[in-house]
Amino acid sequence: MSLLLHSYWRATAPYRVRIGLNLKGLAYDYASVDLLAGEQRQAGYRAINPQGLTPALIADGQVLTQSVAILEWLEETHPEPALLPRQASDRAVVRAMAAVVACDVHPLNNARVARKLGQLGLDAAAIADWSTGWIGDGFDALEPMIAAHGQGFAFGDRPTIADCVLVPQVYAAVTRFDMDMGRWPALAGAYAAALKLPAVQAAHPDRQPDAGSAHA
Repeated sequence: MSLLLHSYWRATAPYRVRIGLNLKGLAYDYASVDLLAGEQRQAGYRAINPQGLTPALIADGQVLTQSVAILEWLEETHPEPALLPRQASDRAVVRAMAAVVACDVHPLNNARVARKLGQLGLDAAAIADWSTGWIGDGFDALEPMIAAHGQGFAFGDRPTIADCVLVPQVYAAVTRFDMDMGRWPALAGAYAAALKLPAVQAAHPDRQPDAGSAHA
């Protein structure tokens, strides 16, 4: 299978997909979309993903969008190693963990929201306060879930889709907003465990072809 991932090195949504691809052991080509330079809004990329967002994964000519949908597709088309537990109730917990980040946290602190807040008159400090507040609320929700279900990772003793989504959000919290993870020990422990995996290390923003681009 031929796979081409349209990504930006430090964007959290494509970071999720890179982790999933690596955990599945799938090789893929990398196409950089410089979000800060606005390449996602240009006609060439809009022809691939009309929404103008990353990631977009082209699999044998089929365009797949939305990071969590792509992770689910990876699980369905390449079921081993599994990124979801066997029991339906356990899968629901993992999906809920992922949704806390993908639905309730990330959409409120991504770059386009920050730009809009700036246009509405908020200064950098107010925008940072907005972002860290929503991240903190999400981490507050995740902490008891991971404490109850984690056995090293976010759920159980192996990585799941929850870790694919969690790792990039913690990366953003620490590197962009200098948040102290000591408030969430279970979450921080799952993050630390995931970072030890070579597949996760290879997905790190600093190891991408476009890392440190002129518009970073």
